[in-house]
Amino acid sequence: MAELNWTEINAKLPVQRDDESKERRKKMFKDFDPNGNGILSLAEVDKAIRDVLKIDEIFDAKPAIMRAFQIAKNCTKSSRTSGDDYIEFREFRYFLLSLRQYFEYHVAFSRTDANNDNRITLVEFTAAKEQIEKWVGPIDPEQEFKAIDTNGGGKILFDEFCDWAIKKNLDLEDDDDDLQ
Repeated sequence: MAELNWTEINAKLPVQRDDESKERRKKMFKDFDPNGNGILSLAEVDKAIRDVLKIDEIFDAKPAIMRAFQIAKNCTKSSRTSGDDYIEFREFRYFLLSLRQYFEYHVAFSRTDANNDNRITLVEFTAAKEQIEKWVGPIDPEQEFKAIDTNGGGKILFDEFCDWAIKKNLDLEDDDDDLQ
């Protein structure tokens, strides 16, 4: 993965609670919602990440988009008859925050997945020990691998990695954490 400009990525995600960020979110939500129905489908979100945000690195991180969408659409109970399968404006800030966080996990996952097969083996995890310890602190690679591989498949999948990253408060050393 090429070097990322985290400052630029963060600048495109108006997640702060100030009035200017809220206005930017309102405009962005409208831009994400091409049919103007007040709700966003996964397909609309995916297309808007490419066409509105214009952040190719995030657009290419489909597992991060999917996780962020799923968690955001379920963060509040919908009052709409369309149900909880869409993101409403009141969930949009949470979606943007989640997108940024899951993208960071996706970058960490990709840096660990040496052969880019979307699975991390024990060999890859052990080889990345020094790097991983910069993100989460000291680990015993074999013990940690077994704890992460919750389905016992012998490989760490992105969802398993995210669950672990959340528990460990994973933080990349080179990202810009200046989000509020």
